[in-house]
Amino acid sequence: MRFPHSRRRRRWNIRLTPLIIPVLIISIGIFLVFVNTRLNPIFLEYAKVQTNKIASLVISRATNSRVTNVMDVNDIIEEVPTESSNMVTTRFNTEIINRVRADTTTLVQSHLEQAEQGNLELLPENDYEFDKDAMQEKGGIVFYVPLGQAANIPLIGNLGPKIPIRFHLIGNVESNIGTDIREFGINNAYVEVYIHMKVNVQIIIPMATTSSVVEQRIPVAIGLVKGPVPHIYTNGDSSNAPSVEVPLPLDADPPE
Repeated sequence: MRFPHSRRRRRWNIRLTPLIIPVLIISIGIFLVFVNTRLNPIFLEYAKVQTNKIASLVISRATNSRVTNVMDVNDIIEEVPTESSNMVTTRFNTEIINRVRADTTTLVQSHLEQAEQGNLELLPENDYEFDKDAMQEKGGIVFYVPLGQAANIPLIGNLGPKIPIRFHLIGNVESNIGTDIREFGINNAYVEVYIHMKVNVQIIIPMATTSSVVEQRIPVAIGLVKGPVPHIYTNGDSSNAPSVEVPLPLDADPPE
């Protein structure tokens, strides 16, 4: 007894089998490309945040000794004589400031380079999984994060494959001197002299790369600069602004 329908099905299965495997492979490839395209921006943004944290921590550890030796701003202010005997001009001692800036920049550069070479003592201890072997072989700071954590998927959390993230320095560490001066009381000012540190890094994840800038502010000198109290103090530029007259002590008793 013959079953024509069964034979037809068998023939169709034989004909379709060679097509199913390529279609399945192509479908998986398209799906992976789609997922990769959608997730890459998320991975890059996550990598930037984590890179900033790690690089900032390395800079902080490099400058801890420097921060403990923050100077009084009055120690780097020097008086400059003028033609008038009643006038004195002040300025910052640029020699001291530039020396501190150069030393701090060299220290930060050295710490970042040591971290790239696999010195784990300069990196966070428990928050990240670093690949010391990869760092020593190819350079750069390499760490892994779970797919669920990088993609911000709470259901899988720390599960899933681990995504490698690598970042390394681009060029030298840049630094500039900045000042922050704020009015404090009458003719006084709160002054902070700081180093604005800028580190350019390249971030690499599977199938994508980008660059980022890590910035940090490192204090050099902080303090209150006191000026002479004026005889008359006016708060504002308007002619109607209130003024306060400061009485002066008399050198001698008034004549009788």
